[in-house]
Amino acid sequence: MDIIFLLVAFGLGLLAKFVKLPPLIGFLFAGFILNALGYSNNDTLQAIADLGITIMLFTIGLKLNIKDLLKREVLVGSISHTLLWIVVCSVLIYGLSIYISTTWFNLTWQTALLIGFAFSFSSTVCVIKILDEAGETKTRHGSLAIGILVMQDIFAVIFLVVATGKIPSPWAISLCLLIPLRPVLQRILAGSGHGEMLPLTGFIFALGAYHAFEYVGVKGDLGALIAGVLLASNVKANELAKSLMAFKDLFLIGFFLTIGLTALPSLDLLLVALVLCLLIPVKFVLFFGLFIVLRLRARTAYLTSLMMSNYSEFGLIVGAVAVSSSMLDKEWLVVLAMATAISFVITSILYQRSHAYYFQYKDTIKHFEKPIPLAPDIYPTIGNAKVLVVGMGRVGKGAFSAIHTQLGDEVCGLDSDIDKIKQLAKLGKNAIVGDGEDIDLWENLPVTQIELVLIALPSIDDTINITKQLRQTQFTGRIAAIARYEDEVEPLVEQGVDRVFNFFTEAGLGFAEESLQWAKVCTESK
Repeated sequence: MDIIFLLVAFGLGLLAKFVKLPPLIGFLFAGFILNALGYSNNDTLQAIADLGITIMLFTIGLKLNIKDLLKREVLVGSISHTLLWIVVCSVLIYGLSIYISTTWFNLTWQTALLIGFAFSFSSTVCVIKILDEAGETKTRHGSLAIGILVMQDIFAVIFLVVATGKIPSPWAISLCLLIPLRPVLQRILAGSGHGEMLPLTGFIFALGAYHAFEYVGVKGDLGALIAGVLLASNVKANELAKSLMAFKDLFLIGFFLTIGLTALPSLDLLLVALVLCLLIPVKFVLFFGLFIVLRLRARTAYLTSLMMSNYSEFGLIVGAVAVSSSMLDKEWLVVLAMATAISFVITSILYQRSHAYYFQYKDTIKHFEKPIPLAPDIYPTIGNAKVLVVGMGRVGKGAFSAIHTQLGDEVCGLDSDIDKIKQLAKLGKNAIVGDGEDIDLWENLPVTQIELVLIALPSIDDTINITKQLRQTQFTGRIAAIARYEDEVEPLVEQGVDRVFNFFTEAGLGFAEESLQWAKVCTESK
Protein backbone atom coordinates (compact mmCIF):
# COMPACT_ATOMS: atom_id res chain seq x y z
CA MET A 1 0.00 0.00 0.00
CA ASP A 2 1.37 3.42 -1.01
CA ILE A 3 2.59 5.48 1.96
CA ILE A 4 0.39 8.36 0.78
CA PHE A 5 -2.65 6.21 1.55
CA LEU A 6 -1.57 5.86 5.17
CA LEU A 7 -0.65 9.53 5.52
CA VAL A 8 -3.97 10.81 4.19
CA ALA A 9 -5.93 8.24 6.23
CA PHE A 10 -3.97 9.14 9.37
CA GLY A 11 -4.42 12.89 8.85
CA LEU A 12 -8.17 12.79 8.26
CA GLY A 13 -8.71 10.10 10.92
CA LEU A 14 -6.90 12.31 13.45
CA LEU A 15 -8.89 15.35 12.32
CA ALA A 16 -12.14 13.43 12.83
CA LYS A 17 -10.96 12.43 16.30
CA PHE A 18 -10.20 16.07 17.18
CA VAL A 19 -13.74 17.15 16.28
CA LYS A 20 -15.13 14.19 18.30
CA LEU A 21 -16.23 12.11 15.33
CA PRO A 22 -15.38 8.42 14.80
CA PRO A 23 -12.09 8.04 12.85
CA LEU A 24 -13.84 5.85 10.27
CA ILE A 25 -15.49 9.02 8.90
CA GLY A 26 -12.02 10.44 8.29
CA PHE A 27 -10.96 7.22 6.56
CA LEU A 28 -14.00 7.37 4.27
CA PHE A 29 -13.24 10.92 3.19
CA ALA A 30 -9.57 9.98 2.77
CA GLY A 31 -10.65 7.50 0.10
CA PHE A 32 -12.62 10.15 -1.78
CA ILE A 33 -9.74 12.65 -1.58
CA LEU A 34 -7.26 10.07 -2.83
CA ASN A 35 -9.67 9.25 -5.64
CA ALA A 36 -9.84 12.93 -6.58
CA LEU A 37 -6.03 13.08 -6.59
CA GLY A 38 -5.93 10.33 -9.21
CA TYR A 39 -5.25 7.30 -7.02
CA SER A 40 -7.18 4.10 -7.55
CA ASN A 41 -7.81 0.87 -5.75
CA ASN A 42 -5.14 -1.81 -6.09
CA ASP A 43 -4.69 -5.48 -5.26
CA THR A 44 -2.70 -4.81 -2.09
CA LEU A 45 -5.26 -2.42 -0.61
CA GLN A 46 -8.11 -4.73 -1.59
CA ALA A 47 -6.36 -7.67 0.08
CA ILE A 48 -5.95 -5.63 3.28
CA ALA A 49 -9.64 -4.63 3.15
CA ASP A 50 -10.74 -8.24 2.62
CA LEU A 51 -8.53 -9.38 5.50
CA GLY A 52 -10.09 -6.77 7.77
CA ILE A 53 -13.61 -7.99 6.96
CA THR A 54 -12.57 -11.63 7.46
CA ILE A 55 -11.04 -10.94 10.89
CA MET A 56 -14.04 -8.81 11.84
CA LEU A 57 -16.50 -11.61 11.01
CA PHE A 58 -14.33 -14.08 12.91
CA THR A 59 -14.41 -11.87 16.03
CA ILE A 60 -18.19 -11.49 15.66
CA GLY A 61 -18.43 -15.28 15.70
CA LEU A 62 -16.34 -15.41 18.88
CA LYS A 63 -19.01 -13.34 20.63
CA LEU A 64 -22.03 -15.01 19.04
CA ASN A 65 -24.34 -17.54 20.62
CA ILE A 66 -25.99 -19.51 17.83
CA LYS A 67 -29.19 -19.71 19.89
CA ASP A 68 -29.51 -15.93 19.52
CA LEU A 69 -30.24 -16.36 15.78
CA LEU A 70 -33.27 -18.52 16.56
CA LYS A 71 -34.89 -15.95 18.81
CA ARG A 72 -38.14 -14.59 17.42
CA GLU A 73 -36.99 -10.97 17.49
CA VAL A 74 -33.94 -11.86 15.37
CA LEU A 75 -35.43 -14.39 12.96
CA VAL A 76 -38.79 -12.73 12.37
CA GLY A 77 -37.35 -9.22 12.67
CA SER A 78 -34.63 -9.73 10.03
CA ILE A 79 -36.84 -11.55 7.51
CA SER A 80 -39.81 -9.18 7.93
CA HIS A 81 -37.67 -6.05 7.69
CA THR A 82 -35.88 -7.25 4.54
CA LEU A 83 -39.16 -8.05 2.78
CA LEU A 84 -40.92 -4.85 3.86
CA TRP A 85 -37.92 -2.69 3.00
CA ILE A 86 -37.55 -4.20 -0.48
CA VAL A 87 -41.21 -3.47 -1.24
CA VAL A 88 -41.19 0.07 0.16
CA CYS A 89 -37.77 1.05 -1.20
CA SER A 90 -38.28 -0.41 -4.67
CA VAL A 91 -41.66 1.36 -5.03
CA LEU A 92 -40.12 4.70 -4.01
CA ILE A 93 -37.10 4.24 -6.29
CA TYR A 94 -39.29 3.17 -9.19
CA GLY A 95 -41.47 6.24 -8.62
CA LEU A 96 -38.35 8.43 -8.46
CA SER A 97 -37.18 7.08 -11.83
CA ILE A 98 -40.24 8.66 -13.44
CA TYR A 99 -38.91 12.13 -12.53
CA ILE A 100 -35.22 11.53 -13.31
CA SER A 101 -34.56 11.46 -17.02
CA THR A 102 -31.23 9.67 -17.37
CA THR A 103 -30.49 6.47 -19.25
CA TRP A 104 -29.06 4.65 -16.23
CA PHE A 105 -32.03 5.60 -13.99
CA ASN A 106 -34.55 4.20 -16.47
CA LEU A 107 -35.63 1.31 -14.25
CA THR A 108 -37.82 -1.73 -14.64
CA TRP A 109 -39.62 -3.31 -11.70
CA GLN A 110 -36.97 -6.03 -11.63
CA THR A 111 -34.07 -3.59 -11.34
CA ALA A 112 -35.96 -1.52 -8.75
CA LEU A 113 -36.39 -4.68 -6.62
CA LEU A 114 -32.70 -5.47 -7.00
CA ILE A 115 -31.68 -1.98 -5.89
CA GLY A 116 -34.08 -2.22 -2.94
CA PHE A 117 -32.44 -5.51 -1.96
CA ALA A 118 -28.95 -3.96 -2.19
CA PHE A 119 -30.04 -1.14 0.13
CA SER A 120 -31.75 -3.53 2.58
CA PHE A 121 -28.53 -4.49 4.36
CA SER A 122 -27.15 -2.66 7.37
CA SER A 123 -23.41 -2.24 7.63
CA THR A 124 -21.68 -4.97 9.62
CA VAL A 125 -18.44 -2.96 9.68
CA CYS A 126 -20.08 0.27 10.84
CA VAL A 127 -22.34 -1.32 13.47
CA ILE A 128 -19.65 -3.56 14.98
CA LYS A 129 -17.21 -0.66 15.05
CA ILE A 130 -19.75 1.49 16.91
CA LEU A 131 -20.58 -1.31 19.35
CA ASP A 132 -16.90 -2.01 20.05
CA GLU A 133 -16.12 1.65 20.70
CA ALA A 134 -19.18 2.02 22.94
CA GLY A 135 -18.53 -1.28 24.75
CA GLU A 136 -22.09 -2.41 23.95
CA THR A 137 -21.49 -5.65 22.08
CA LYS A 138 -23.03 -7.77 24.85
CA THR A 139 -25.97 -5.48 25.61
CA ARG A 140 -29.51 -6.43 24.67
CA HIS A 141 -29.58 -4.06 21.70
CA GLY A 142 -26.01 -5.00 20.71
CA SER A 143 -26.79 -8.73 20.65
CA LEU A 144 -29.99 -8.07 18.69
CA ALA A 145 -28.14 -5.97 16.10
CA ILE A 146 -25.42 -8.60 15.64
CA GLY A 147 -28.02 -11.36 15.25
CA ILE A 148 -29.84 -9.43 12.51
CA LEU A 149 -26.55 -8.57 10.78
CA VAL A 150 -25.65 -12.27 10.67
CA MET A 151 -29.06 -13.09 9.19
CA GLN A 152 -28.56 -10.38 6.56
CA ASP A 153 -25.14 -11.85 5.75
CA ILE A 154 -26.84 -15.19 5.14
CA PHE A 155 -29.34 -13.50 2.79
CA ALA A 156 -26.39 -11.99 0.89
CA VAL A 157 -24.68 -15.37 0.54
CA ILE A 158 -27.88 -16.91 -0.85
CA PHE A 159 -28.22 -14.06 -3.37
CA LEU A 160 -24.61 -14.41 -4.51
CA VAL A 161 -25.06 -18.14 -5.07
CA VAL A 162 -28.22 -17.54 -7.13
CA ALA A 163 -26.96 -14.47 -9.03
CA THR A 164 -23.54 -15.86 -9.97
CA GLY A 165 -24.79 -19.36 -10.60
CA LYS A 166 -21.89 -20.58 -8.50
CA ILE A 167 -23.25 -23.76 -6.97
CA PRO A 168 -21.26 -25.10 -4.02
CA SER A 169 -19.13 -28.15 -4.72
CA PRO A 170 -20.46 -31.56 -3.61
CA TRP A 171 -17.47 -31.49 -1.26
CA ALA A 172 -19.16 -28.67 0.65
CA ILE A 173 -20.88 -31.35 2.73
CA SER A 174 -17.47 -32.11 4.21
CA LEU A 175 -17.61 -28.78 6.06
CA CYS A 176 -19.94 -30.53 8.52
CA LEU A 177 -16.78 -32.24 9.84
CA LEU A 178 -15.96 -28.96 11.58
CA ILE A 179 -18.58 -29.82 14.21
CA PRO A 180 -16.89 -33.03 15.48
CA LEU A 181 -13.52 -31.26 15.10
CA ARG A 182 -14.65 -28.51 17.46
CA PRO A 183 -13.02 -30.05 20.60
CA VAL A 184 -9.70 -30.29 18.74
CA LEU A 185 -9.91 -26.64 17.63
CA GLN A 186 -10.76 -25.53 21.16
CA ARG A 187 -7.85 -27.53 22.55
CA ILE A 188 -5.47 -25.83 20.11
CA LEU A 189 -6.81 -22.43 21.19
CA ALA A 190 -6.42 -23.31 24.86
CA GLY A 191 -2.78 -24.24 24.29
CA SER A 192 -1.89 -21.10 22.34
CA GLY A 193 -0.87 -19.20 25.47
CA HIS A 194 -1.26 -15.46 26.05
CA GLY A 195 1.51 -13.99 23.89
CA GLU A 196 2.07 -13.63 20.17
CA MET A 197 0.82 -17.17 19.48
CA LEU A 198 -2.74 -16.21 20.50
CA PRO A 199 -3.48 -13.69 17.70
CA LEU A 200 -1.53 -15.88 15.25
CA THR A 201 -3.83 -18.77 16.17
CA GLY A 202 -6.80 -16.49 15.47
CA PHE A 203 -5.43 -15.59 12.03
CA ILE A 204 -4.88 -19.26 11.18
CA PHE A 205 -8.41 -20.23 12.21
CA ALA A 206 -10.06 -17.26 10.43
CA LEU A 207 -8.09 -17.50 7.18
CA GLY A 208 -8.07 -21.29 7.22
CA ALA A 209 -11.86 -21.40 7.46
CA TYR A 210 -12.14 -18.66 4.81
CA HIS A 211 -10.10 -20.61 2.25
CA ALA A 212 -11.70 -23.95 3.16
CA PHE A 213 -15.15 -22.55 2.41
CA GLU A 214 -13.96 -20.81 -0.77
CA TYR A 215 -12.37 -24.06 -1.97
CA VAL A 216 -15.74 -25.84 -1.93
CA GLY A 217 -17.63 -22.94 -3.51
CA VAL A 218 -19.08 -21.30 -0.38
CA LYS A 219 -18.43 -17.65 0.49
CA GLY A 220 -15.25 -17.50 2.57
CA ASP A 221 -16.50 -14.78 4.93
CA LEU A 222 -19.21 -17.15 6.11
CA GLY A 223 -16.46 -19.64 6.96
CA ALA A 224 -14.64 -17.09 9.13
CA LEU A 225 -17.88 -16.34 10.96
CA ILE A 226 -18.62 -20.04 11.58
CA ALA A 227 -15.05 -20.64 12.79
CA GLY A 228 -15.57 -17.95 15.40
CA VAL A 229 -18.90 -19.48 16.47
CA LEU A 230 -17.23 -22.89 16.96
CA LEU A 231 -14.75 -21.29 19.38
CA ALA A 232 -17.19 -18.95 21.13
CA SER A 233 -17.71 -21.19 24.16
CA ASN A 234 -13.97 -21.45 24.88
CA VAL A 235 -12.77 -19.60 27.98
CA LYS A 236 -10.13 -17.84 25.85
CA ALA A 237 -12.58 -16.63 23.20
CA ASN A 238 -12.89 -13.15 24.73
CA GLU A 239 -9.12 -12.85 25.15
CA LEU A 240 -8.62 -13.92 21.53
CA ALA A 241 -11.13 -11.31 20.32
CA LYS A 242 -9.30 -8.58 22.25
CA SER A 243 -5.91 -9.68 20.89
CA LEU A 244 -7.25 -9.38 17.31
CA MET A 245 -8.94 -6.01 17.85
CA ALA A 246 -5.97 -3.82 16.92
CA PHE A 247 -5.25 -5.89 13.79
CA LYS A 248 -8.90 -5.78 12.76
CA ASP A 249 -9.14 -2.01 13.18
CA LEU A 250 -5.92 -1.45 11.23
CA PHE A 251 -6.96 -3.68 8.32
CA LEU A 252 -10.43 -2.12 8.18
CA ILE A 253 -8.82 1.20 7.32
CA GLY A 254 -8.19 -0.41 3.94
CA PHE A 255 -11.88 -1.23 3.63
CA PHE A 256 -13.00 2.35 4.24
CA LEU A 257 -10.42 3.61 1.76
CA THR A 258 -11.67 1.21 -0.92
CA ILE A 259 -15.20 2.63 -0.64
CA GLY A 260 -13.94 6.10 -1.50
CA LEU A 261 -11.70 4.70 -4.24
CA THR A 262 -14.56 2.81 -5.91
CA ALA A 263 -15.35 5.71 -8.22
CA LEU A 264 -15.34 9.50 -8.27
CA PRO A 265 -18.95 10.63 -8.40
CA SER A 266 -20.33 13.35 -10.61
CA LEU A 267 -22.70 15.94 -9.19
CA ASP A 268 -25.83 14.19 -10.42
CA LEU A 269 -24.71 10.84 -8.92
CA LEU A 270 -23.99 12.56 -5.62
CA LEU A 271 -27.45 14.17 -5.62
CA VAL A 272 -29.10 10.80 -6.27
CA ALA A 273 -27.09 9.28 -3.39
CA LEU A 274 -28.22 12.11 -1.09
CA VAL A 275 -31.84 11.60 -2.13
CA LEU A 276 -31.57 7.88 -1.37
CA CYS A 277 -30.15 8.71 2.06
CA LEU A 278 -33.46 10.46 2.74
CA LEU A 279 -34.91 6.93 2.91
CA ILE A 280 -32.81 6.11 6.00
CA PRO A 281 -35.56 7.38 8.36
CA VAL A 282 -37.90 4.90 6.63
CA LYS A 283 -35.46 2.13 7.51
CA PHE A 284 -35.46 3.30 11.13
CA VAL A 285 -39.28 3.41 11.30
CA LEU A 286 -39.60 -0.10 9.84
CA PHE A 287 -37.11 -1.55 12.31
CA PHE A 288 -38.61 0.30 15.27
CA GLY A 289 -42.17 -0.67 14.36
CA LEU A 290 -41.27 -4.34 13.93
CA PHE A 291 -39.37 -4.47 17.23
CA ILE A 292 -42.29 -2.87 19.06
CA VAL A 293 -44.72 -5.38 17.50
CA LEU A 294 -42.36 -8.15 18.66
CA ARG A 295 -42.71 -6.72 22.22
CA LEU A 296 -39.19 -5.47 22.70
CA ARG A 297 -38.67 -2.64 25.14
CA ALA A 298 -38.86 0.79 23.54
CA ARG A 299 -35.25 1.62 24.45
CA THR A 300 -33.95 -1.60 22.89
CA ALA A 301 -36.06 -1.00 19.77
CA TYR A 302 -34.88 2.61 19.52
CA LEU A 303 -31.15 1.94 19.97
CA THR A 304 -31.10 -1.10 17.65
CA SER A 305 -33.09 0.72 14.96
CA LEU A 306 -30.85 3.78 15.13
CA MET A 307 -27.74 1.64 14.86
CA MET A 308 -29.11 -0.39 11.91
CA SER A 309 -30.29 2.64 9.93
CA ASN A 310 -27.52 2.73 7.36
CA TYR A 311 -26.48 1.09 4.11
CA SER A 312 -23.98 -1.69 3.86
CA GLU A 313 -20.76 -2.85 2.29
CA PHE A 314 -22.68 -5.99 1.34
CA GLY A 315 -24.89 -3.74 -0.77
CA LEU A 316 -21.75 -2.82 -2.70
CA ILE A 317 -20.97 -6.51 -3.19
CA VAL A 318 -24.52 -7.19 -4.40
CA GLY A 319 -24.29 -4.15 -6.68
CA ALA A 320 -20.94 -5.27 -8.10
CA VAL A 321 -22.33 -8.71 -8.92
CA ALA A 322 -25.43 -7.14 -10.49
CA VAL A 323 -23.28 -4.78 -12.61
CA SER A 324 -20.98 -7.60 -13.75
CA SER A 325 -24.08 -9.64 -14.69
CA SER A 326 -25.49 -6.65 -16.67
CA MET A 327 -28.48 -6.42 -14.33
CA LEU A 328 -27.57 -2.83 -13.37
CA ASP A 329 -25.75 0.06 -15.00
CA LYS A 330 -22.28 0.77 -13.56
CA GLU A 331 -23.41 4.20 -12.32
CA TRP A 332 -25.44 2.44 -9.61
CA LEU A 333 -22.26 1.11 -8.05
CA VAL A 334 -21.05 4.70 -7.58
CA VAL A 335 -24.42 5.69 -6.10
CA LEU A 336 -24.29 2.70 -3.73
CA ALA A 337 -20.77 3.63 -2.62
CA MET A 338 -21.68 7.27 -2.01
CA ALA A 339 -24.93 6.47 -0.21
CA THR A 340 -23.14 3.89 1.96
CA ALA A 341 -20.41 6.35 2.92
CA ILE A 342 -22.93 9.10 3.75
CA SER A 343 -25.02 6.67 5.83
CA PHE A 344 -21.89 5.72 7.85
CA VAL A 345 -21.40 9.38 8.70
CA ILE A 346 -25.05 9.83 9.71
CA THR A 347 -25.13 6.72 11.92
CA SER A 348 -21.79 7.46 13.58
CA ILE A 349 -22.78 11.03 14.47
CA LEU A 350 -26.30 10.20 15.67
CA TYR A 351 -25.34 7.18 17.76
CA GLN A 352 -22.78 9.18 19.71
CA ARG A 353 -25.71 11.05 21.24
CA SER A 354 -28.18 8.16 21.22
CA HIS A 355 -28.36 7.70 25.00
CA ALA A 356 -28.74 11.43 25.55
CA TYR A 357 -31.52 11.57 22.95
CA TYR A 358 -33.31 8.69 24.66
CA PHE A 359 -33.03 10.34 28.05
CA GLN A 360 -34.46 13.53 26.57
CA TYR A 361 -37.36 11.92 24.67
CA LYS A 362 -37.88 8.69 26.60
CA ASP A 363 -41.48 9.45 27.57
CA THR A 364 -42.42 9.87 23.90
CA ILE A 365 -40.46 6.77 22.81
CA LYS A 366 -41.87 4.63 25.64
CA HIS A 367 -45.38 5.59 24.59
CA PHE A 368 -45.11 2.92 21.85
CA GLU A 369 -43.98 0.18 24.24
CA LYS A 370 -46.18 -2.89 24.72
CA PRO A 371 -47.45 -3.37 28.31
CA ILE A 372 -46.24 -6.99 28.57
CA PRO A 373 -42.49 -7.28 27.82
CA LEU A 374 -40.54 -10.35 26.72
CA ALA A 375 -39.05 -12.47 29.49
CA PRO A 376 -35.45 -11.19 28.97
CA ASP A 377 -36.71 -7.60 29.28
CA ILE A 378 -38.31 -7.93 32.70
CA TYR A 379 -36.41 -5.74 35.17
CA PRO A 380 -34.29 -7.72 37.67
CA THR A 381 -34.20 -7.40 41.45
CA ILE A 382 -31.11 -6.90 43.64
CA GLY A 383 -32.39 -8.40 46.87
CA ASN A 384 -31.07 -6.63 49.96
CA ALA A 385 -27.89 -5.39 48.28
CA LYS A 386 -26.31 -2.22 49.63
CA VAL A 387 -23.31 -2.24 47.28
CA LEU A 388 -23.61 -2.52 43.50
CA VAL A 389 -20.66 -3.31 41.21
CA VAL A 390 -21.26 -2.27 37.58
CA GLY A 391 -19.12 -4.21 35.10
CA MET A 392 -17.99 -7.78 35.68
CA GLY A 393 -14.70 -7.61 33.81
CA ARG A 394 -11.43 -8.52 35.51
CA VAL A 395 -11.40 -5.45 37.76
CA GLY A 396 -15.11 -5.50 38.55
CA LYS A 397 -15.19 -9.23 39.21
CA GLY A 398 -12.16 -8.92 41.49
CA ALA A 399 -13.79 -6.10 43.45
CA PHE A 400 -17.08 -8.01 43.60
CA SER A 401 -15.39 -11.16 44.94
CA ALA A 402 -13.46 -9.20 47.58
CA ILE A 403 -16.57 -7.42 48.83
CA HIS A 404 -18.63 -10.62 48.69
CA THR A 405 -16.32 -12.31 51.21
CA GLN A 406 -17.26 -9.57 53.68
CA LEU A 407 -20.86 -8.66 52.84
CA GLY A 408 -22.22 -11.78 51.13
CA ASP A 409 -25.47 -11.07 49.28
CA GLU A 410 -25.37 -7.43 50.35
CA VAL A 411 -23.22 -6.85 47.26
CA CYS A 412 -24.72 -7.29 43.79
CA GLY A 413 -22.94 -7.45 40.43
CA LEU A 414 -24.36 -6.00 37.22
CA ASP A 415 -23.22 -6.68 33.66
CA SER A 416 -24.79 -6.78 30.19
CA ASP A 417 -23.07 -10.10 29.41
CA ILE A 418 -25.56 -12.79 30.39
CA ASP A 419 -22.86 -15.51 30.35
CA LYS A 420 -20.85 -13.74 33.07
CA ILE A 421 -23.95 -13.34 35.22
CA LYS A 422 -24.89 -17.01 34.79
CA GLN A 423 -21.41 -18.05 35.96
CA LEU A 424 -21.78 -15.95 39.12
CA ALA A 425 -25.31 -17.23 39.69
CA LYS A 426 -24.05 -20.84 39.55
CA LEU A 427 -21.72 -19.96 42.42
CA GLY A 428 -24.70 -18.71 44.40
CA LYS A 429 -23.72 -15.04 44.12
CA ASN A 430 -26.08 -12.10 43.74
CA ALA A 431 -25.73 -10.79 40.18
CA ILE A 432 -28.12 -9.38 37.56
CA VAL A 433 -28.13 -8.74 33.82
CA GLY A 434 -28.49 -5.11 32.86
CA ASP A 435 -27.12 -2.21 30.83
CA GLY A 436 -25.58 0.40 33.12
CA GLU A 437 -26.49 3.18 30.66
CA ASP A 438 -30.18 2.25 30.77
CA ILE A 439 -32.04 4.98 32.65
CA ASP A 440 -35.15 2.77 32.71
CA LEU A 441 -33.17 0.15 34.67
CA TRP A 442 -32.14 2.65 37.34
CA GLU A 443 -35.69 3.96 37.63
CA ASN A 444 -36.94 0.41 38.25
CA LEU A 445 -34.25 -0.62 40.76
CA PRO A 446 -34.51 0.25 44.49
CA VAL A 447 -31.59 2.69 44.28
CA THR A 448 -32.51 4.29 47.61
CA GLN A 449 -31.26 1.20 49.47
CA ILE A 450 -27.88 1.24 47.66
CA GLU A 451 -25.14 2.97 49.63
CA LEU A 452 -22.23 2.52 47.23
CA VAL A 453 -21.93 1.98 43.46
CA LEU A 454 -18.60 0.82 42.01
CA ILE A 455 -18.33 1.46 38.25
CA ALA A 456 -15.64 -0.83 36.82
CA LEU A 457 -15.93 -0.01 33.12
CA PRO A 458 -13.03 0.82 30.76
CA SER A 459 -14.83 3.66 28.97
CA ILE A 460 -14.81 7.04 30.68
CA ASP A 461 -17.86 8.09 28.61
CA ASP A 462 -19.86 5.10 29.87
CA THR A 463 -18.88 5.91 33.46
CA ILE A 464 -19.95 9.53 33.05
CA ASN A 465 -23.30 8.54 31.49
CA ILE A 466 -24.04 6.09 34.32
CA THR A 467 -23.08 8.69 36.93
CA LYS A 468 -25.43 11.26 35.38
CA GLN A 469 -28.28 8.77 35.23
CA LEU A 470 -27.79 7.72 38.86
CA ARG A 471 -27.84 11.34 39.94
CA GLN A 472 -31.09 11.83 38.00
CA THR A 473 -32.81 9.12 40.06
CA GLN A 474 -33.32 9.05 43.82
CA PHE A 475 -29.84 7.63 44.42
CA THR A 476 -28.12 9.42 47.33
CA GLY A 477 -25.18 7.08 47.94
CA ARG A 478 -21.54 7.30 46.88
CA ILE A 479 -20.04 6.50 43.48
CA ALA A 480 -16.53 5.10 42.92
CA ALA A 481 -15.00 4.43 39.51
CA ILE A 482 -11.78 3.33 37.84
CA ALA A 483 -9.62 5.26 35.40
CA ARG A 484 -7.00 3.78 33.11
CA TYR A 485 -5.11 7.03 32.58
CA GLU A 486 -4.25 9.97 34.80
CA ASP A 487 -5.98 12.50 32.52
CA GLU A 488 -9.29 10.64 33.01
CA VAL A 489 -9.42 11.25 36.76
CA GLU A 490 -10.35 14.95 36.79
CA PRO A 491 -13.20 14.71 34.20
CA LEU A 492 -14.79 11.89 36.22
CA VAL A 493 -14.63 13.89 39.44
CA GLU A 494 -16.09 16.93 37.67
CA GLN A 495 -19.04 14.82 36.48
CA GLY A 496 -19.96 13.67 39.98
CA VAL A 497 -17.86 10.57 40.73
CA ASP A 498 -16.93 10.71 44.44
CA ARG A 499 -13.75 8.62 44.27
CA VAL A 500 -11.66 7.69 41.24
CA PHE A 501 -9.07 4.91 41.39
CA ASN A 502 -6.28 4.97 38.83
CA PHE A 503 -6.22 1.36 37.70
CA PHE A 504 -2.47 0.98 37.20
CA THR A 505 -1.46 3.10 40.20
CA GLU A 506 -3.80 1.28 42.57
CA ALA A 507 -2.72 -2.12 41.20
CA GLY A 508 0.92 -1.24 41.84
CA LEU A 509 0.08 0.07 45.30
CA GLY A 510 -1.82 -3.09 46.18
CA PHE A 511 1.01 -5.26 44.87
CA ALA A 512 3.55 -3.35 46.97
CA GLU A 513 1.44 -3.46 50.15
CA GLU A 514 0.73 -7.20 49.88
CA SER A 515 4.38 -7.95 49.08
CA LEU A 516 5.61 -5.96 52.12
CA GLN A 517 3.05 -7.66 54.34
CA TRP A 518 4.11 -11.07 53.02
CA ALA A 519 7.80 -10.26 53.56
CA LYS A 520 7.08 -9.10 57.11
CA VAL A 521 5.26 -12.35 57.92
CA CYS A 522 8.11 -14.40 56.47
CA THR A 523 10.67 -12.48 58.56
CA GLU A 524 8.69 -12.88 61.78
CA SER A 525 8.29 -16.64 61.21
CA LYS A 526 12.05 -17.21 61.11
